[in-house]
Amino acid sequence: MADPSSYRPKPGQIPDSPGVYRFRDEHRRVIYVGKAKSLRQRLANYFQDVASLHPRTATMVTTAASVEWTVVSTEVEALQLEYSWIKEYDPRFNVKYRDDKSYPSLAVTMNEEYPRVQVMRGPKKKGVRYFGPYGHAWAIRETVDLMLRVFPVRTCSAGVFKRSAQIGRPCLLGYIGKCSAPCVGRVTPEEHRELAEDFCDFMAGRTGTYLSRLEQRMHEAAEEMEYEKAARLRDDIGALRRAMEKNAVVLADATDADLIAVAEDELEAAVQIFHVRGGRVRGQRGWVTDKVEAVDTAGLVEHALQQLYGEEKGEAVPKEVLVPALPEDTPALSQWLAERRGAQVSLRIPQRGDKKSLMETVHRNAQQSLALHKTKRASDLTTRSRALEEIAEALELDSAPLRIECFDISHLQGDDVVASMVVFEDGLARKSEYRRFQIKSFEGQDDVRSMHEVVSRRFRRYLQEKLKTGEWSPEEGEDPLTEDDGRPKRFAYPPQLVVVDGGQPQVAAAKRALEELGVDDVAVCGLAKRLEEVWLPGEDDPVVLPRTSEGLYLLQRVRDEAHRFAIQYQRSKRGKRLKSGPLDEVPGLGESRKQALLKHFGSVKKLRQATIDQICEVPGIGRKTAETLAAALAGAVPAGPAVNTATGEIIEDETPAHAGTSFERGTGP
Repeated sequence: MADPSSYRPKPGQIPDSPGVYRFRDEHRRVIYVGKAKSLRQRLANYFQDVASLHPRTATMVTTAASVEWTVVSTEVEALQLEYSWIKEYDPRFNVKYRDDKSYPSLAVTMNEEYPRVQVMRGPKKKGVRYFGPYGHAWAIRETVDLMLRVFPVRTCSAGVFKRSAQIGRPCLLGYIGKCSAPCVGRVTPEEHRELAEDFCDFMAGRTGTYLSRLEQRMHEAAEEMEYEKAARLRDDIGALRRAMEKNAVVLADATDADLIAVAEDELEAAVQIFHVRGGRVRGQRGWVTDKVEAVDTAGLVEHALQQLYGEEKGEAVPKEVLVPALPEDTPALSQWLAERRGAQVSLRIPQRGDKKSLMETVHRNAQQSLALHKTKRASDLTTRSRALEEIAEALELDSAPLRIECFDISHLQGDDVVASMVVFEDGLARKSEYRRFQIKSFEGQDDVRSMHEVVSRRFRRYLQEKLKTGEWSPEEGEDPLTEDDGRPKRFAYPPQLVVVDGGQPQVAAAKRALEELGVDDVAVCGLAKRLEEVWLPGEDDPVVLPRTSEGLYLLQRVRDEAHRFAIQYQRSKRGKRLKSGPLDEVPGLGESRKQALLKHFGSVKKLRQATIDQICEVPGIGRKTAETLAAALAGAVPAGPAVNTATGEIIEDETPAHAGTSFERGTGP
C-alpha cells in the first residue's frame, strides 16, 4: 500500500488548466482516469490527509503509485479524452456500467441489395437501421409479424434466400403473402428497397401519413365496389394499429427524447433509460454498476451519458435528453452531444407535465432494477469475498489472492499435447487474458514435464519484459509491465496464486519452475480431481477443505475452466491434424492449387500415379512445383484401404475431388 505523499507532484508542477489525469499502480496499470477544469485544484484534493478522504477515494490513492496528466484546450476535449481512455484502459476504480441483460433491437439491413428485417444484438453495424432496444426478442417478433402483412420485407437468412433463388420457389412466407419474394423475382430490388424504407419510416414514428393513405385507398376501393381489396386494406390498417398499440403514447407532442433515471445506495447504482420516439416508448435499457469511486447522482448521469452516446452519431442521439440531475460540466456535455448528433441537443431536468410524470415512471423502473440486482448479486459478492478469504486462510497467504492463474495439460494418448492458462480476478473469469500453449521441448506424454515447461515459459516471459526494459535496475524509471501507453503486455501482470490441475508431482514441477527463475512471491497449489484435495509444495499431506467450502468451490471453478479451455484447444489441433493429407506436406502448395489438382485428377491415388508432364497440365502448376509434388507423393506412405464394416469389402481409394484434403481413412474424430 503506497503513501500518496511518496508520489505527490511538487508545488507548481501541475498546470492550472483543463486536462485529463491518470493514476497508475506499482505495475504501471492505469487504475483511474478523471478530467478537470483545473488540474491543479482537482489533483490537490487527492493529496489531503488520507483519513479525511472518502473510503473509496482513499483506497484508490493508496493503491496508486504515480499520477500523470495531459493538458487540453477545452472542457469538451477533456470529456472526449476521458471517455477514450476509460474505454481503452478499463480502469478498476472508474464507474463502468454493465448491461443487466443483452438487449435485442429490431434491425433492417439497408446495406444489402435486398434489405432484411431481423432481431439483432451486440454492437451496431454500419448501414443497418436499428429500432429499440426492446426488453424481449418476442416483442420484436410480434411487432414484425403484424407489420409484414403491410410491408412484406424479406426476413430470411442469406442461406435460405440463396436456396430459394436456386430452386425458383419462395419459402412459406412468400406463399402466405408475408414476403414479397424478391428471391424469385416477384419484385425488383428497387421495389423491395422501397418497401424496406416504408417499414423504417413507420417504425421511426411517421405513422399518421401512412395510415391516412391506407384509409383513403380503402374508401376508394369500397366506392368502386372492390370489396375484397377494401377488406384487405382494412385488415392491414388493423394490423398496423395493433403494432402501434404495443408502444403506448406517453408524450402527446410527438417528442424525440431519452429519459435517464438513477437509483442508488452507498455501494451500487442502477440506471434506466427510456427511448421515446414520436411520443412513444420505442425501447428501454438498464445498467448497474458498483460505485468504486466517490461519485454523486450528477456524476453517475455523466458516466451514463458517455457510455450511452460515446459510439452513437446522427439520429441515434435524440433532440432532448432528460436527466434527474445536471452534471457539473453541463455546457461541455451539451456541446459534445450536439457534435455527435450534428444538431442542437437539449440536456435538462423535466420540471412539470407529462415529461416529469414519465421521468417518475423511469425512476421507479430504476429502483426495481436495483432491488432485483441486489437480490441476485448480494450473495454473489459476499460469496466471492468469502471464497478468496477461505483460500488465503487455508494456504496461509498474507492476503486474499485477487488474481489467480490456473494451468492444465491436455492430450490424446500422448498426441497433440497442449496446455491452457486461465485467469480469475476478484473471483471472476477474465477471458481476455486466457492463454494457450503447445508443448515444444519434447514429444510424448509427460504431464509433470509439460507443467514445468508451461509455467517456466509463462514466468520467463514476465521476467523478460522486466529485463528488456531494465526494470531490475533501480536507476531505470521505466516499468516493464505495460506498453508506453499504459496497456498491459502479454503475461506482464503477475498472479498472487498459481493453481495447477494435479497433485504432488505437478505442484512440485510448477514450484521448481518458479524457483529456477527466482520468482519467490507467487504461491502455488494443486487441486487433485480424485478427492478434490489441495496440495502445497513440499507437503506430504494435502489440505482438505470442507465440501461446502466456498473457497473449494472457487478453486474447482478455476480448475474446471482451465480443463475446458485446454480440451477445446487440444480438440481443435487434433481436428486440423486429422483433416490434413499428403498435399498439405508439399511446400509452396496453396489451397487453390490443391483444389485444382484434385479437380483435374479426381483423387490422390490418380495424382500419385501421374507423370510430371501430366501434373504440369494443371493450370498454375509449373515444372518445378510438379517435380516437388511428385517427389513428395512418392515418399508419402499411402493410407491403408478403407473397409465397408457391413460387408467386409475393401473399398478402392478413389477420393473424390470435393473431399478437399482429408485423405486419411478411418481417422474420424
